[in-house]
Amino acid sequence: MSKIQELLRHGRHEELWQMCCGFIDLNLEQFMAIQKRLLLEQIEMLSNCELGRKVMRGAMPETVEEFREQVPLTTYIDYCPELLEQREDVLPVKPVHWARTSGRSGEYPFKWAPISRRVWEEMGPLLCAGRIFATCQRKGDVSSISLNSKLLYATAPLPYTTGVIAYKCEEEFGYKYLPSPRESEGMSFTERLEEGFWLALSEGMDGFYGLSAVLVAIGERFKKGTGNVKFSTLLSHPKALPRLMKGLIKSKLARRQMLPKDLWSIKGIACGGTDSFVYREKIKDMWGVRPLDSYAATESLIIAIQTWDYEGMTFIPNLNFLEFIPEAEYSKWRLDHYYQPKTVLLDEVKAGENYEIVITNFHGGAMVRYRLGDIVRITSLRNEKLGIDIPQMAFERRADDLIDLGFIRLTERVIWQAIENISIPYVDWTARKEVAEGRPALHLYLELKDGYIASEKGVATAVYEQIKKLDDGFIHYDLPSIERLLNFKPIEITLLPEGAFANYMAQRQAEGADLAHLKPPHINPSDKALSWLGTKVEAVPEVEVVAEAEAEAVARQ
Repeated sequence: MSKIQELLRHGRHEELWQMCCGFIDLNLEQFMAIQKRLLLEQIEMLSNCELGRKVMRGAMPETVEEFREQVPLTTYIDYCPELLEQREDVLPVKPVHWARTSGRSGEYPFKWAPISRRVWEEMGPLLCAGRIFATCQRKGDVSSISLNSKLLYATAPLPYTTGVIAYKCEEEFGYKYLPSPRESEGMSFTERLEEGFWLALSEGMDGFYGLSAVLVAIGERFKKGTGNVKFSTLLSHPKALPRLMKGLIKSKLARRQMLPKDLWSIKGIACGGTDSFVYREKIKDMWGVRPLDSYAATESLIIAIQTWDYEGMTFIPNLNFLEFIPEAEYSKWRLDHYYQPKTVLLDEVKAGENYEIVITNFHGGAMVRYRLGDIVRITSLRNEKLGIDIPQMAFERRADDLIDLGFIRLTERVIWQAIENISIPYVDWTARKEVAEGRPALHLYLELKDGYIASEKGVATAVYEQIKKLDDGFIHYDLPSIERLLNFKPIEITLLPEGAFANYMAQRQAEGADLAHLKPPHINPSDKALSWLGTKVEAVPEVEVVAEAEAEAVARQ
């Protein structure tokens, strides 16, 4: 029996809160003291292992300051081939698990990250904190936490990070997943979701673990009516009938279509995926509960988490050393990739500013001054409402050329190759992530040439089919199931007027732009750039929010 289960069984709620949620009572000075102490421990372990010496490039820092001055920033390519080959002999400590996420085209098909035993142990209280924050009404309230809760399991199995976390929750809290993680490993995504749905109708459920998009898709199916349920299927699940009848009555009294909240009284929802922000109001309307956001990645695990006010996320002190590249420094690096951007620490960040986040794993992890590729925004220096003296954050966007749609992650190279492969004459293109039909989508702006005539829908279908052929490493492992579930093709096309790119270049030249900046970027053009291309653009809010930044998360959600 885990320590968490023991405390719950004996009603030691105050001790449970302190063990799991006590980090929100730290002041910034205490937070930084933990960070620096654990970093010094990690530096010693890195100095004594092959991979550590490699990525630190021979540096032997003895202080936090020397570490930041002497050790270069890294990306995943710096850990290849060691992590790709899962070589345990080169690591600071032997891992107890390996987690997998998507890779990068042309460099590595996927990424493996080791999880040390100490990190595995530290994860339990942090996952419990998320469960508490998702269900509590005030500080110290653990009244809604119970053993053996039933959760609908709607994400990827092992070896993806979401599968690793599911096993940890099962171990720590005695959760019953619908279906179980072990049963899920032999199922497709659709089979797992359908099985879990009928189990939840028959047995009930207390929460949800999976993708925000999946929650919304389930809710939308309810809105369209549950009359599609076959009589033969219902007969094979007789325990589901009373719950369905109760839900039908509730929806009739409310004079609307049936919603999931008519069937289940959900205590808490933990969602993954970078687009939870897009779906949160829909989820609350459909399921009756707000989804709790967290920010995490396979290489770092949990970095920050929302508390019970569902505002900014609070940083976690004990899994990673946190550094932040200011936007001005990031911009310098974008112009010159040989430039080594300077970082600041959490006690130096400013409210309202954007930063690229850099992490160094604690407790024998592998990542050293590692650039996750994400931009976060510091929303405030403290949570005034709840009296939390730690800076608050929100996920802002990807920092690289990656367009993350959750179940598909696209680079400039992949989009460009897909356009080339459909063999139509074109002048140029630009693309960014936008919201279409209430869902994140790739919006591709394309100027055709030579009088070529094509339909936007036809081009969108052709590009999407090519993307699926090109880049399996970036696509959800069960994409056909996701497509059927969401009933959505995530590509939108706008065909630009003739001369759009020539007019853009003329306007940039008139502004005095140098030759290298006459054309708009292929990835993530600004509203101004699109307006110069002759499109009618409304300001598009950033739609990427959290954690698990992973392709398996659809399956980092």
